[in-house]
Amino acid sequence: MFLNGSSDIVHLRQSPDFRLSVNTLLRNGILPTNGDLQAQTEALASQLKQDSVVEEIFAGRGVIHFRVSRNLLVQKVLEQLCQERHKFGVKSELFDGLKKGTTVVEFSSPNIAKKFHAGHLRSTIIGNFIANLKESLGNNVIRVNYLGDWGMQFGLLGAGFQLFGCQEKLKKNPLQHLFDVSCENHSSSERELEPLPSCVYVQVNKEAENNEVIGQAAREFFRRLEQQEHQALLLWKQFREITVEEYQQVYKRLGVHFDIYSGESFHQQQAQEVVQQLQRRGLLKTTEKGTGVVDLSSAGDMSSYSTVLRSDGTSLYITRDLAAALDRKERYNFDEMIYVTDKSQGIHFQQLFQILLAMGHSCHNTNNRLCQHVPFGLVQGMKTRLGEVVFLEDVLDEARARMLRNMSQSKTTKEMVYPEDTAEKVGISALIVQDFKGPLGSDYKFDWDRILQAQGDTGVFLQYTHARLCSLIHRYGDGEEGAFDPSLLLDQRSISILQHLLRYDEVLYQSVQDLQPKHLVNFLMTLSHLAASAHRELPVKGSPQAVAQARLRLFSGVCTVLANGMKILGITPVEKM
Repeated sequence: MFLNGSSDIVHLRQSPDFRLSVNTLLRNGILPTNGDLQAQTEALASQLKQDSVVEEIFAGRGVIHFRVSRNLLVQKVLEQLCQERHKFGVKSELFDGLKKGTTVVEFSSPNIAKKFHAGHLRSTIIGNFIANLKESLGNNVIRVNYLGDWGMQFGLLGAGFQLFGCQEKLKKNPLQHLFDVSCENHSSSERELEPLPSCVYVQVNKEAENNEVIGQAAREFFRRLEQQEHQALLLWKQFREITVEEYQQVYKRLGVHFDIYSGESFHQQQAQEVVQQLQRRGLLKTTEKGTGVVDLSSAGDMSSYSTVLRSDGTSLYITRDLAAALDRKERYNFDEMIYVTDKSQGIHFQQLFQILLAMGHSCHNTNNRLCQHVPFGLVQGMKTRLGEVVFLEDVLDEARARMLRNMSQSKTTKEMVYPEDTAEKVGISALIVQDFKGPLGSDYKFDWDRILQAQGDTGVFLQYTHARLCSLIHRYGDGEEGAFDPSLLLDQRSISILQHLLRYDEVLYQSVQDLQPKHLVNFLMTLSHLAASAHRELPVKGSPQAVAQARLRLFSGVCTVLANGMKILGITPVEKM
């Protein structure tokens, strides 16, 4: 864009004046740090003078003040919007210095043989946002769903299914049978079991607490899995396939896709190779209990260590994560890999990155931080009318039902062929905006009434603004045919919108720096409020042809940026509601 920066440009709301901080440009690495500050300030001011938009300029020490031509401001922004359309903002020179290449984003990653819990919603939508953002800026993005499909919990589940499971119920309603529905009486070689009040996984955990035989059976089943025993693998594979199939239905509703469905099981054999590498490098130590650990303490006194091997020789979660990281580096030669999980796993990833560094592998080093963990907080109080939420499907169904009811009661709702589909999209956008408004690391309290309000900084208002502009453009056109007169958009409402649009590249730049969606959400909300005011005060209907043409060009540009920003957030824009 012809004017850009990050937080270094401060836009004055009452005039098209700008203040450019050279110090901030230096601090953010946009300008080289070597050289005299005053000389760099004057050189940058000289460059700005050459832009035909700039009318007046003053360069102090480290700060540049300048005014721009309103006519040219209007013309250049709207021409750029018209020409670039879906690339507006992302083609800015601001991104020239950003590291491009292959980005692996690991997100969502639920445990198989379980219903998709609402707790995985945050990882799913945050990871999708990061992948969309990186992709929009030109990165080759590989979206990985790293399923929790291995480990001792499958020993418990396998042993539990052999004792309490029912193949007929598994085929009819698999995840409900494993985790929801009462099981009928089944016999084992050991004893006759009484009818059980709960699902397989809950029951086997309950039994294992007081029965060492069950615990031993679970360990034995997992050992059989690790040794690739045929019958154990068949049952595990059945659990995995039915779970992934059900998850894909939920992802489809969210508008989320993955390039790869991976999992811990893919790396369980490679995990043994990791152990051998650790041994060869002298990093693996054995405790008195027989477990394999890596000493992470700076003094080498075992004050901080990570366990990578059980005493029976079976692998752990972190061992398989090490194998996965090494495999992805070899397979994709990524330039960065981003993990999206809740903040409780912070220590796990800190240890993972430390071990990779100690192993000397190129997939992580201190200079480039190729691997990064994006943590997020918890959602508190998420309930449906049926009570506490357990499954994500319940949340999506509730959002759709509430939104459909609100739409049916609104006097402004348009007639739609598929109102349920619109209600679903708007309901999901409400969930996403509520989640993205604050810092990802913070916990937040969920409130159905607040997130579904039609006014205020909500996903519903964002969708409503976009739909209203789409309706206007559908009725009168987008104003892009023929020339338009920039002098007809010199009112303060139009100038405020254009000044705000100039910040789009800055906001995207800031978002890619810290991977926080709040910057983009706040930008789109402000743009929506500005557009709503302009829609009221700058009518198209009844205005002279030239005025209407210019205003339509402005509203079309706003509509484009709203849609582009929403798609990066993972929101599907609706054109009617």
